Amino acid sequence: MIMESLQKGKIFVVDDEPANLKLIYKVLQHQEKLELQLIEDPREVVAQYKKGRPDLILLDLNMPHLSGYEVMAQLQKLEDPLLPPIVVLSAQSSSEFLLKSLMMGARDFIPKPFDRTELIMRVNNLLDAHLAHRMIHEQKGVLEEIVDERTKELKQTQLQMVRRLGMAAEYKDEETGNHILRMSYICSLLAEAIGWNKQEVDVLLNASPMHDIGKIGVPDKILLKPGKLDPEEWEIMKSHAEIGRKLLEGDDCPLISMARDIAHTHHEKWDGSGYPRGLAGTDIPESGRIVALADVFDALTSARPYKAPWSIAEAVDYLEENRGKHFDPRLVDVFLERLSDIKAIRIRYSDDNDRDCLAIPA
Repeated sequence: MIMESLQKGKIFVVDDEPANLKLIYKVLQHQEKLELQLIEDPREVVAQYKKGRPDLILLDLNMPHLSGYEVMAQLQKLEDPLLPPIVVLSAQSSSEFLLKSLMMGARDFIPKPFDRTELIMRVNNLLDAHLAHRMIHEQKGVLEEIVDERTKELKQTQLQMVRRLGMAAEYKDEETGNHILRMSYICSLLAEAIGWNKQEVDVLLNASPMHDIGKIGVPDKILLKPGKLDPEEWEIMKSHAEIGRKLLEGDDCPLISMARDIAHTHHEKWDGSGYPRGLAGTDIPESGRIVALADVFDALTSARPYKAPWSIAEAVDYLEENRGKHFDPRLVDVFLERLSDIKAIRIRYSDDNDRDCLAIPA
């Protein structure tokens, strides 16, 4: 019954004595579920392990070239989360060798000469435990994949919401979805150039389309007025920054949190003359400073019902004139350094191309 109960598995048998290898092979060879690999040179263990991980290792201690302890140390360095159990088979039966073996990572210690039935039972128990461990590890991997997939789906839902709301605000303001694309990619280019990491740049790319979401709350008669706004109308127009902040309150995920900062602060100015709070310098969130620069540049160089587009040279002159006034000086410098890349973004997402803001990739 014991002979028939062995778990299926692959076993490395490591011993420099051919007679010992032959004995163990003879004990276990009748187990049809077992695959035995006999290794006489301990220097081959790691190489064979990398070719195909075993489910159990039977290991001698006293061997030339590498001791059993050294073999265990090499295996530990692999940092394999599914390192198989190691059973030390040794004629050194004192507690000193047993304790050192266990400290080095062995799961069991069987002194030589060993009882055949005892060996089979211990091998079976360790294979059974390792199989359970492997199943848990594999299930954990499956669960992690499911969680990752659900997280991606949630992120996609968030991004679609952000993009559609951003597009709705631009449509209400008679601006194009391509303005959002150009502005967003210019923002991500500037952020990367000043050292933001990839994750932060990605969040900015997808949060910046929400910069004018507050315009949804501005009456059309003011938002779409062709002429100059009177002081009272201008105060109402400026309220879109506070409206945007309020619309995006109540969610602290990185995407919505950054979108909220941008909507609230992208009309602040470096010298403190902006709105809604009159923030100055680095008191303005960097995301708001980046969007302010990218948004103004693209607005200036884009055609609108009420104005012809400025040339890039004219827009650049404006940025330089307002360096340290409207715009963060460092960002203006970086903008000018990357002007050729910014021009390429403008060409790629020109208004002549049939695109919309939902084209921003995840």
